[in-house]
Amino acid sequence: MNDTAAQADLASPQSAHGVSFGEALKVWARVAALSFGGPAGQIAVMHRIVVDEKRWIGEGRFLHALNYCMLLPGPEAQQLAVYFGWLMHRTLGGLIAGLLFILPGFLSILALSYVYVIFGDASVVEGLFFGLKAAVLAIVVQAVFRIGSRALTNPAMLAIAAIAFIAIFAFRVPFPLIVLLAGVIGYLGSKSGSRLFRTAGGHAAANGAILQDRDSLLGEAMPAHARPGLGWSLKISGTLLCLWLLPVALIWFVAGGNSVFAQIGIFFSKMAVVTFGGAYAVLAYVAQEAVQHYGWLKPGEMLDGLGMAETTPGPLIMVLQFVGFLGAYRDPGSLSPMAAATLAAILTTWVTFVPCFLWIFLGAPFIERLRGNAALSGALSAITAAVVGVILNLAVWFAVHTLFGQVTVLVAGPLRLELPAPATIILPSALLAVAAAVALFRFKISVLLVLGLSAFAGMLWTLL
Repeated sequence: MNDTAAQADLASPQSAHGVSFGEALKVWARVAALSFGGPAGQIAVMHRIVVDEKRWIGEGRFLHALNYCMLLPGPEAQQLAVYFGWLMHRTLGGLIAGLLFILPGFLSILALSYVYVIFGDASVVEGLFFGLKAAVLAIVVQAVFRIGSRALTNPAMLAIAAIAFIAIFAFRVPFPLIVLLAGVIGYLGSKSGSRLFRTAGGHAAANGAILQDRDSLLGEAMPAHARPGLGWSLKISGTLLCLWLLPVALIWFVAGGNSVFAQIGIFFSKMAVVTFGGAYAVLAYVAQEAVQHYGWLKPGEMLDGLGMAETTPGPLIMVLQFVGFLGAYRDPGSLSPMAAATLAAILTTWVTFVPCFLWIFLGAPFIERLRGNAALSGALSAITAAVVGVILNLAVWFAVHTLFGQVTVLVAGPLRLELPAPATIILPSALLAVAAAVALFRFKISVLLVLGLSAFAGMLWTLL
């Protein structure tokens, strides 16, 4: 892409397909407002609107873009919105689609965080989060089965998942290292020609007639602005890298490396690079570091934050905003606790999502080169299998800290286990978690309804 094209990419978002920027803006706002239910639900909503209803994108292009987003760290649904926004209306379209996808969740969780720190000790609010914790536990267990049924298709994938679980649960191996090793194993396994590391990836197409790319509004051809160019890639990656890392460097220089803001900026910048598998996978590692290393929050509060993210629109990874909020609220430095917490929430969101735009704007023009790359698909399949083990660890961790009043830490060399005291089981929480699991697994009740009913039951229990 030459300099003139790059300037046009930002200055003139209109394209030959005839969809105005204003119309697209309304569509992306609608997608954002309906983006409940985790990545599967969000992707389904996007598919229904841009493929089935608007017919902007064909089924083949949609799944190809989704497979690319699944290779990336970060929330695949938000990155998919950026990708399609960019495809329709260039860089400005991608920026608007991605920002709108984040905004409702950011504002909602910020408001709930204020309520949490101001009224957290009130009986009604305490009961609400008591009920949400039990439901979230059931939701995480459901995620283990949902992702596992797709990823663990042979003995090799089962073994990778089991090793990942043992590594993080018993030996506290860092999540980034697990992802790296799994990717290397999958890459080498695929290069060896083993069928155990072959995967189709992606999500199932919608039911009914499939919209072919040639019949969609964009057609089969590649838009002119989507062709890869070294100059454009260097410019966009340099700009986004500066937007991402310069604020963190400035905070570190002004406030010092030991300040909570520098710690938040650096820690969540690292998370933005290793969050393969979505929020459920990375939360175990975040909880491990935020609770045990930094002391930003208590074990049960991570569940409170996930309950907020589950009940608001936007990516589940928005729960990191709540972690940063509480970290600065309890260590505000020279600022007031609420001002520090608000700034930390903004900083956490910034360093979490700016990289998502970088991955798309830098890599999307080269996406065609990824087609049919067996070694890359093998690495992805192994990473996804490892993520299942990590999410299982998250479910166990949540269960230990939600269902029991006392936890004993057993340490023997590199082995470190958190074991619950059976006599301290919290029966109301256990019963509510079982009820939520039955509602999800047996009766297929929607996640939002289960969360709402659980929150209501928690408030009733606390009041009575």
